[in-house]
Amino acid sequence: MEHAATGILTFDKNGFILHSNSLAKRLLSLDVLTHLNQLDKIDHKLFVSIKNIQPSEQGLVTFNNESGTIQLLIKASSFISEKKELMLLSVQDIKNELDEKELDSWRKLIRVMMHEIMNSITPITSLSESLARYFYTDGGIKSPSEINEKTIETTIRGLEVIREQGKGLISFVDSYRKLTRLPKPEKKHFLAKTLIENINILSGSFEYSESIEIRFEVNPEELEILADEKLISQVLINLVKNAFQANAENNNAKVKIWSGIGESGRPEIRVIDNGPGITEDVLEKIFIPFFTTKENGSGIGLSLSRQIMQMHGGSLKVISTPGKVTMAVLSF
Repeated sequence: MEHAATGILTFDKNGFILHSNSLAKRLLSLDVLTHLNQLDKIDHKLFVSIKNIQPSEQGLVTFNNESGTIQLLIKASSFISEKKELMLLSVQDIKNELDEKELDSWRKLIRVMMHEIMNSITPITSLSESLARYFYTDGGIKSPSEINEKTIETTIRGLEVIREQGKGLISFVDSYRKLTRLPKPEKKHFLAKTLIENINILSGSFEYSESIEIRFEVNPEELEILADEKLISQVLINLVKNAFQANAENNNAKVKIWSGIGESGRPEIRVIDNGPGITEDVLEKIFIPFFTTKENGSGIGLSLSRQIMQMHGGSLKVISTPGKVTMAVLSF
C-alpha cells in the first residue's frame, strides 16, 4: 500500500483514519492523518466530499494545496476487518489528464470555429466576385452609361446578402467573446428560494410558457448558496429556456426546479423536464462551444453555463433518458 501509485487511506464509521500511505498524505497536504476532521482545515468541500462518500461511489474535488491546484478523483469501497466495516478510499490527482481533455476540447472548438467562419466567408467571397464581374468588360471598368437598372438591382440585392452574412459572422465572433470574457464571480450567500422565485416570475415571459406547467421546490426552505447570484441566475434562465424549448410540442409538458442538498452533501439546483430527451451521441457534444441542434441556436448557452459553474468551483451535468426525463444538475 505504501508504494502504490494512488493515494490510499482507510477509516472507520467514526472518521478515525487507520491507515494512509505517503502519497495520500502528500496529496492532502498533511504529514500525519488520524481523523477526517483534519481535512476540514485543508478544504471544507474536500472534507464534506470524503466524509459523505458512499461505497462504490466516486467524485471529483478541486482544491489548492502547497503544490498548487489539485483535482482529486476519489473512489470509495467498503470491507470488513475484525468484524468492523471500514471504508477504503483511493485519491488520485488527475489534473494532467483533465488538462489533456481541455486541450482536446480547444482543438474541437477551433475546428467548429473554422467550419462556421468558412461557411460564412466562402459564399461572401463568391458573391462579391460575381457582383464585381457585372462592372467589368474586356477593356476594364464599365462606364456608368453601360450599367443598366437590372445590374444595379442585382448588385443591391447581393450587397444586402453580404451585409446579412457579415452581421451573422459578427454575431458568431461576439458569441466567442462572451465565452472568453466572463466576469470573476462575486460570491455572496443568498437564499436558493429567492433565486428560484425570481426565475419563476421571469419564466412567464419565456417562449412556450403558456403551455408548460412549471413547479418549484426548495428543501430546506432556508437553504443558502455561496455564489454570484447574477451569474447563477443567468445559468438557470438558460436551462429553463432550454427545457421550455425542448417541450414545445409536448401536450403534457412539465418542468420542475428543485433545490436542496445533493448526495455529495453539497447544495444543488436541478432543472427537470419530461420532454423528448437527448440522445447519447448528442449528449456527448452539448457542452462543446457553438454546437447546437436548434435551427437558430448560438451553441454557447450550455458551454457558457458550465464555464460559470466551473468558475465557482462547482459543476454542471446533464442526465437524460430519451422519451422520459432530462435533468440538468448544478452542484455548488
